[in-house]
Amino acid sequence: MAALSPTSVAGLKPPSASLRLPRRVARKPRAVAPRYAPRRLSSSGRSSLSTARRGAFSHLTRSIALPPSLSRAVITPNQPDALYHSSDRGDKQISATGASLKDWSPSSWRDREALQQPNYEDADEREAALTEIANRPPLVFAGEARSLQAQLANAAAGNAFVLFGGDCAESFAEFRADGVRDTYRVLLQMSIVLMYGAGVPVVKLGRMAGQFAKPRSEDLETIDGVSLPSYRGDNINSSEFTPEARRPDPQRLVRAYDQSCSTLNLLRAFSNGGYASMQRVSKWNLDFMEDREKGKEYRELADRVDAAINFMKACGIDEETTPSMTTTDFFTAHEALHLGYEEKLTRLDSTTEEYYGCSAHFLWCGERTRQPEGAHMEYFRGVSNPIGIKISDKSDGDSVVSLVRTLNPENVPGRITLISRMGAEKLREHLPRLIAAIEAAGLNVLWVTDPMHGNTVKTDNGYKTRPFERVRDEVMAFFEVHEQMGTHPGGVHLEMTGQDVTECTGGTAEVTIGDLELRYLTHCDPRLNASQALELAFLMSNKLAGMKERGAIGKAR
Repeated sequence: MAALSPTSVAGLKPPSASLRLPRRVARKPRAVAPRYAPRRLSSSGRSSLSTARRGAFSHLTRSIALPPSLSRAVITPNQPDALYHSSDRGDKQISATGASLKDWSPSSWRDREALQQPNYEDADEREAALTEIANRPPLVFAGEARSLQAQLANAAAGNAFVLFGGDCAESFAEFRADGVRDTYRVLLQMSIVLMYGAGVPVVKLGRMAGQFAKPRSEDLETIDGVSLPSYRGDNINSSEFTPEARRPDPQRLVRAYDQSCSTLNLLRAFSNGGYASMQRVSKWNLDFMEDREKGKEYRELADRVDAAINFMKACGIDEETTPSMTTTDFFTAHEALHLGYEEKLTRLDSTTEEYYGCSAHFLWCGERTRQPEGAHMEYFRGVSNPIGIKISDKSDGDSVVSLVRTLNPENVPGRITLISRMGAEKLREHLPRLIAAIEAAGLNVLWVTDPMHGNTVKTDNGYKTRPFERVRDEVMAFFEVHEQMGTHPGGVHLEMTGQDVTECTGGTAEVTIGDLELRYLTHCDPRLNASQALELAFLMSNKLAGMKERGAIGKAR
């Protein structure tokens, strides 16, 4: 079946997706129990990015004791569409996935201070572009987001690992089908390495199909005494230092929507059209990786996977008896920075009558915009997607706990992901106190590390880079801290590409500072190349395997 396109879904109401059952695991007692502790998400059926085409409905089982004053959704396997205690949707204060709906609307953020928003010269031009986006179909569907939340809940319980990967900021000029394919292919390779070595499912999310906007430290950039608006991503303006290029252009939002739609078409086709089949595991190696150390190491692992598949075939387990061997789940994620764009792609799900941000399956908020009373937190609290919060060594335990409670008042598993970005030394010092605060509050969160942003340095010749060894050290520190704390290291969030770039130094690829000028292609921050990303996957796989043997992750915990 052809991949979804804007025209093929126009006029259709967003369908729901079937969910995979997150298994219960024994967990150590919380120091403080949440006031209304929900049971874990449960589900039946299988999920896929192609769910919209199949028209399946979500099965999200939750049973919660609530005081009579609260009215909320209850979704059961027998009735896959949401049924409410109250027939009046306006009485519902909490969504089935944990969003806080009291006094909320997709535009209620406009009553708060909104940081990091572009200053458009023509308000009418801005509104015309946003109106055009509002009239376009959703990019993703509510049921897919619910499927992702169930899988994230499973990872938070230690039964899966989450892999985020993709560009620092997507580019109009660099957009090509083979670029999307190559990054997707490296993510598939990494997931195979992690699954085979660590023995846990991998939840795959691409920083793709919407990761354009970037926060800036200053509104203006000054070069040789000339000040112009800062470059904020291709959906806002262009990186060239000219008045015309730096002028925020609302039509770029429409172009970003179109490119996101095209990217999603490719991702859906790759995920469900046979490209992601386990039969092709040995064919995912990139051409330029064949003669490199990590390419050869992957080839050896792929041969072992092929042997296992042949054994399964001999036992009667193949793609015909097990369709999941030919497809995979793949989700999209980005920082929800431009609130006007996000608002116009926030849609009411026809099956649950709850609002979802339909620009991506997973949305996150950065440190610069997570003020408790700010516009971004107001937007995030009411959308029913799973959401992420970036935290650093400067984050205070009490404030993080307060944010999590605001965004997930009923402590629903899979709703909140905390993404730490600190650097290895600061992570060892500060992450334990943040984990302790969350544990003491009895909150359900998924812990993910972002080892990129705390390890950026500038070379003498003017290039921003990230030494691979520092990235590796932060990931290893993340695993070790969680093992010491008795909690689950749930995933990793990487800026990476399938291209053979020279932007991060080090690794077995032996990229030197002198090599940076050879293939430095990023429009924003430096990315791991395919070799470095795959090397990191092997290191993580070995670390997770050791933790699993010690009972530090998974069911043995």
